[in-house]
Order: sequence, then structure tokens, then C-alpha cells
Amino acid sequence: MVVNYGNKASITSLIVNGQKVVSGTDGAFTSVKVGSITYSSLQLKGKPILSSIPDGIQISRISYGDKELTINENWTFLKQKEGIKWRIERSFSKAVKVEEAAMPVINFDRINTWEGAYQGYGGIAWFYLFNEKLCTYGVHTRSSSFWNRKTNNGLNITVDAPDKEVAMKYTRTNEDQMAYTITVADQEMLPRLDSGTNRRRFIRKGTDVWAPFNISGGKSTQSLTFSYFDYQEKYGRGKLVGVNAGQVSAVLGTIARIGVIDSLHFGGNSWATPYGPICLHEQYIAQLGLGINDPNYLNGYKSCLDFYRDHAIKPDGRVYPRWAYTNEDAMPGQWNKEGFYEAQWGILMDSNPDLVTNVAELYDMTGDEKWVKTHQLSCEKALDWILKRDSNGNGLVEMMTDFTGQKHSSDWIDIIWASYENAFVNAKLYHALVKWAAVERLLHNTAKADQYEAFASKLKVSFNKPTSEGGFWDEEKKCYVHWRDKDNSIHGRNMVTPVNFMAIAYGICEDQTRQKLILDNIEAQMRHEKLFFWPLAMTSYTPAEGKEYQYPFPEYENGDLFLSWGALGVKAYASYDPAIAVKYVKNVLEQYGKDGLAYQRYGRLKQDGRGDDILSGNSLSIVGLYQAVYGVNPLYNRFYLDPHITPELAGTELKYNFRGQRLIINLDNDNYSISNKTFKVISPKSFGFNATANQLYYFNGSNPHAALQVTTDKPLTLKFNNWGQKKMEWEQSITKSSATPLAYLISELSSNTQYKISVNGRFLQKVSSNSKGELLVHYKALHLKEKINVDEE
Repeated sequence: MVVNYGNKASITSLIVNGQKVVSGTDGAFTSVKVGSITYSSLQLKGKPILSSIPDGIQISRISYGDKELTINENWTFLKQKEGIKWRIERSFSKAVKVEEAAMPVINFDRINTWEGAYQGYGGIAWFYLFNEKLCTYGVHTRSSSFWNRKTNNGLNITVDAPDKEVAMKYTRTNEDQMAYTITVADQEMLPRLDSGTNRRRFIRKGTDVWAPFNISGGKSTQSLTFSYFDYQEKYGRGKLVGVNAGQVSAVLGTIARIGVIDSLHFGGNSWATPYGPICLHEQYIAQLGLGINDPNYLNGYKSCLDFYRDHAIKPDGRVYPRWAYTNEDAMPGQWNKEGFYEAQWGILMDSNPDLVTNVAELYDMTGDEKWVKTHQLSCEKALDWILKRDSNGNGLVEMMTDFTGQKHSSDWIDIIWASYENAFVNAKLYHALVKWAAVERLLHNTAKADQYEAFASKLKVSFNKPTSEGGFWDEEKKCYVHWRDKDNSIHGRNMVTPVNFMAIAYGICEDQTRQKLILDNIEAQMRHEKLFFWPLAMTSYTPAEGKEYQYPFPEYENGDLFLSWGALGVKAYASYDPAIAVKYVKNVLEQYGKDGLAYQRYGRLKQDGRGDDILSGNSLSIVGLYQAVYGVNPLYNRFYLDPHITPELAGTELKYNFRGQRLIINLDNDNYSISNKTFKVISPKSFGFNATANQLYYFNGSNPHAALQVTTDKPLTLKFNNWGQKKMEWEQSITKSSATPLAYLISELSSNTQYKISVNGRFLQKVSSNSKGELLVHYKALHLKEKINVDEE
């Protein structure tokens, strides 16, 4: 860092790992704009004073302004182990209302110096979307991590401003620089012209994204810490065999994050969209975090869901389905001051179960029981509201409309007139009930857990009945229909893919014959049409079932390709025929290579990009690769690995963040492993893993209770060959020394039963399990490698 302190005070050069990213006298400086007048440290009243201090320098008496207003600053630069700390003390001669107060603005040399900047809450300022000069994006965060995959360089800038609000904005200047402006204020920065109907964070042809605000006279202090990071080391995903690893990383590092509009506004639509909508009726926002795999995203989404809990749920439990920059998409008068609203297309009922699903799945990823408990009452309220919509007691909730002819929608496919008993909404509800019942049980509310499980069971039975008996299964079309009207007329018989994928992926349809019919029929038509991705519907809705401009088929929600349902499709196929699942993952990656997935959807006939938005859901096939094919499933008390890989993916080695640890996951044919810096578990089948400093937990298959707990202060590898209630067999390797004391707690056994323990074929001891089916064994390993057998007597 080179600092100029003559007639100007500015940073004139910043070099990151050998790459100059800032140059020129206006590289980085402070400024204040009052009305139309801009004061800055580039035009000082006098020459400042430089002095040396331990581990740095101080520049004092930086003064600028005029007779109406004077700004005085002292700058301190300190060398630290991880980087450079810039401390700014600023005082105003009087209180003033300002248009802007940059503290500082940093002008990076080119718009493409960095590809983007990850925000402290997990979102992204992606400069690919700054496709013209004077694009500006403003957010509320205290840190920004700039990165470039080509150079592998990263620059993290963190702001420390106690008891203050911090906002940042990113602007593509007229000179094609990237201007990065930090603002510190007493109150939260608001979007300009915010009157309750304009909450815009991204603007074009301007830089004034924030509204004017008041600054009190007197002194304020803030610090910026600049530090370098290696992009691959911090965000690298390991060795991905059989797929384009760079494309996987790029999609999950950019596309997946663009629905995060600001620190409290997470959704699926890009912040660059003209009206910036967030759909709360999208159940996959937490799921995106599984693929993004950034703790900042998970923590940021917790804060977002807190905000939704407090502002998006009506007193009766109804969850507003949307938020947007403006109210143009809202039903007349149906919005609140925070910007949540009912959509003009109808009462979109899936927002209630989807909010609950996102809370439950985020809890799985974080394991934060204290946090999820703060959502217990609100999630119960949201579920109870929609469960009351089952007026005939058949387990299927009913929409606000009874008939298709009312021309109002009720779910995510919002210009298709689904009414009365809607399979799309009921499938989502089933998923939410199963997920939330498990949370209720963990929170010791067995009554609520029983209630939700009972409703889910009833829903499942009715859902699977033939349409002639009040269910959704269409015997003639061999698929689940979209909805039935109150008069029992059946609609959406056109193989609506999200409905049928949800039925399979969420475990509603367990009939393997039906699963095969659905998946084979879809795949046959996909091959016939040579489509690179699944459309919303395989054939056309009838003309009366949707808005007029969706006809003739295929058009928009009547047959176009929406990538947001990719994770469901991949999961539906992964356990049936993983090769098909992988094929569509690779198709999406190939499309990314052609156009960056920079569209809302793709047309059916030409498979051309359409729409004025980029949906974060375009990444969900790749999220599905992680969750359903690689088998990556973070759960509340363990990391569950359940792979469905194909031979071409064998040899994959993933790097994955889990609860503050960097896990290495190896996937080979019928041979899987998870390791951290201390422990490693190897198994030929699915298993769960968890570890603390000196304890390793092994979970057999999908069982949520640890089958084995090992306590040791040495690195340990366990390879499991067989695990049953009567016979257990594993190999262990201790890498540092023999004669290592180990304590085994084996669980899930027969109670009060004797077991024989052998090491390398030699009898060691007999031990009896207790009344809980637990067996405690203390043992000192004598060899670096040993084979352990535990057999019921």
C-alpha cells in the first residue's frame, strides 16, 4: 500500500499478492457530499502531518471543506500479521444532512479487476451483471471479499465500527473502474426515495442508491482491515472427477448466490431484476446453502429468516409469499410496510409450508438448536394456518379458490389457475410436515410432532389414491395430476414435472412401479425432443387452465424449461438411475459454458435463453449433484453421506465446510470416506460422521443415533466392514503411536446382553450391554493397525 499525504490524502497504490489493483492519486480517499457539493481528502485545506508509530504510520490534520463545513480526519495505518489496518478518525464541525459520506471510496483499476465480492452475509456483488456504466448496487454488510478465479487472488476488507451501521455500494464508473464505497452512519442506510414502495438496491445510470442521512457533529471512528486470501484455498471444492470442476465451482460461487438481495433478503430472483422480487414460496433457499457451502450464507440466512418470522407472517399465521423493490406485483392494498405482499395472481399457498421447510433445513445445516427454538411458535403458526384448510378431513388442504374458472393461481407456477386441492402445494406441505415434525420431536414437543406426522400420513394416503377415489394419481396418464376442482373435475394431467418429481423425491410415492412409469415416460420424451433440461410440463395444459398468453404450447409456464426444479429432478433420478441424473447435471454445466445460465428460463422449441432475470435456482441441478449424487447431507447432529455416484465420478474428492471443520470426502465405487484433520471414517455404504477435538462419532446408515463413539487424543482411522446389532467389525489405524488408550461407546445394541470382543482374531474380553443397549469398552491399542470384532454371545 502506498499512501500520498501532500496536498491530497489518498492511497495511490494497492498491490495484492503481486497484482496492482489500485493505482492513481484517486485510488482510495474519503469524501462527503452535501447537496451538490462534494468535499474530499483529494482537496485539502493544508498539508497533513506524517509521524511514525510502532508497526505503522499516522497521518494527522487531514482537513477539507469550506467555511460552511469542515471535516477533520486522522488516518492510522498498522501492519498486522494478516494484513493492513486503516483506522480513520473523523469529525464534523457541525451536524449536517449529507447525500453521501464515503469513509472511504476505493477505486479499483478496472471493472474486471475482480469478478465479484462476497458479502459478509453470504451474498454476492457479481460484476458480470454490471453490464453498463453507472450500475450501482448497495447492501448492508461489514465485510467484502473480492476475488478473481483467473488470478486466484482475493482481498478481504472488513469494517469495524462499534455501535454504528455500515453500508457498502459498488459502482461501475464512467471510466470503467469499480468504485467501492463504505458508509458508516448512526442509523441504517435506506434506499433513496424509500417511501415504503421503493426498496431498490440496484440502480442503473446512477450512483445515488442510498437516501440522504444525518450526521451529528463530533468525532467518529472506524477501522478497515485489508487481508489477502488464496481463492482456491478458501473456496476450492477439491478434485471433481467426471464433471467440469471449474464450472461447478463457478455456478455455486455466483449463480447460486445472486438471489441474496441484501443481508435480510434472501430469495431466488437476482438483485439485478427490475423489481427485485423474493419468493417466500420457494422451498429451496436453504438448500442452496448446501451447495454454496459458505458459513456466512448460513448465518446470514438465519438472520433473514428471523426477519421473515417477525415481519412476513400475518397475525393469523398466513405467510406473505413475496417481497419486492416495489409494489407493482401486489394485490391492491395487500402489502405491509416492510415490503411483503400477496401476489396479484392469487393467494400462493405454498409460502406457508416453504417457510417452515427452509427453517428446518437450515437447522439441519447449522445444528443451532437455540436458533431453531426461536422459530418454533412461528412455524407451528404457519403450519396450523394451512392445516385448517382441510375442510373435508381427507388430509389434503384446499386452496382459496374452488374452481379453475376463477382464474387465480395458488402456487409457484403462478399463471396456471390451480385451485381447490392442489397436488403441488400438498406435496410441499407433506415435505414441511415431515421435516418439522422431526424438529418438534428434538425440541421435546411430542404432541405437535405426533400431530404433524399423523396429518402427513393422512395426506400421503389421499395423495396416492387414484383420481377416481379423490386422490391425484391419474391411471390413464400414468402421472400425478396438478389439481382437482371442488366439483371433482381433474386438471393438470400433462405430467407437471415439479409435482411428479416432488412425489418421488419427498417420499410420497413409494410405489416403485409408479416411480418407474413416471421417470421412464419423462426420459423417453426428453430423448424424443432432445431437451437439455426438464420442462415445467411435458405436454400442454388445456386452454382454460392458464393465462391466455401461454398458448399455443409451449410457452412460459406452459412448457418452458425452468432450471429451478433441477435439484428435485436429480434427486428423483439419483436412486433410480444415477446416470440419468448426472446426464442432466452435465447438460446444465454445458449450458453454463455457452451462456452463463444468464436467463430466467429456456424456451422449449429452440432451447434459447429467455426472461430479463437470472434465477439463483439455475444452480439447483448442481446443488442436486452435491446432495443426491455425491450424497452430501449436513444434518443437525452429523454429516450424513449417502452417495449415488456413477463409475465416471469415481475418484471424486470433495472439500466441504461443516461446523467449523474442513472435511475431505472421498467417493469411489462402494467405498466412501470422510475425514477431518484428526479422524477418518471409511465405509462401503452410507453413514454419518461427527467429530470434536478428541471424540469421533460413527452413525450406521441413516440412523440419527450414534452407533459408535470413540474417545482418543490421537489421530484415528476407522474402516467399517460390517455393522449389525449382533456382529460388528472394523479396522482401525492409529497414525502416530501404538499403546494408545481408546474408549469405545457402542450403542443401538440388544440390552443386557453379553458381547465378545476380539482384536486381530484374539479374544480380548467379554462385556455386557446395559439396559439402554450400550457397551463401554476401554482399550489400549498395541499396534498401529488392528482389526476389531464385537459379537453377541
